[in-house]
Amino acid sequence: MLKHHHKLERHSMVLLIGIIVAVSIGGLVEILPLFRIETTIEKVSGMRPYTPLELAGQRIYIRENCASCHSQQIRPLRDEVERYGHYSLAAESMYDKPFLWGSKRTGPDLARVGGKYSDEWHTAHLRNPRDVVPESIMPGYGFMMERGVDFVSLRRLMKAQQLAGVPYTDAMILQSKNDMVAQASPDADGAGLNTRYGSKVNQRDFDGQPHFISEMDALVAYLQVLGTLADIKNYTLPEPAEEGAE
Repeated sequence: MLKHHHKLERHSMVLLIGIIVAVSIGGLVEILPLFRIETTIEKVSGMRPYTPLELAGQRIYIRENCASCHSQQIRPLRDEVERYGHYSLAAESMYDKPFLWGSKRTGPDLARVGGKYSDEWHTAHLRNPRDVVPESIMPGYGFMMERGVDFVSLRRLMKAQQLAGVPYTDAMILQSKNDMVAQASPDADGAGLNTRYGSKVNQRDFDGQPHFISEMDALVAYLQVLGTLADIKNYTLPEPAEEGAE
């Protein structure tokens, strides 16, 4: 077969047609599975879109490039599962636009950090990481305590996420500011927030400043929800493979 390659090299039109055919086949192999993507996402109960406060926290997480040092993907290998918890499911990233799996772990994986530490621990860690982890090389983010959340851009972001397929309703977008205030204020009426996002929403003052909704509130709220939505207790697959196993 290889001895006939000169026929392609000496006839430009034949070579062009061959390139088009090869690229078309490769493109179809990559594109066609996207039309059946629903078959690759597990049916896991509990998943919901991020609340406005959690979504604002995710944007701050992206802005500060946290994903460059912290992954959000626990692989199905025994050592990973024993260290971080149940391996990550595709459904857990279904509302992440963009997804934040990451590819490096300068710090630990954060896929299941939600509920692992208190709000006070997260706030202290973000303000000065070495106060709680002496060997940490992470920079401090104390300035977030003094910066308020941008309500205006958040509503535009939710509209964009809605267009991208995240199931935000018009009511969720319209009530985004009220829902954010309710989630960060422990004494606020959270009935509307719970109606739109479920009864398991964390509603409290996250950064110790009850009369100010800061970027710290948003980031801690986001961290505290990571890995807590999917009902993995009722989801089972074969045991994770040993690392290096075929």
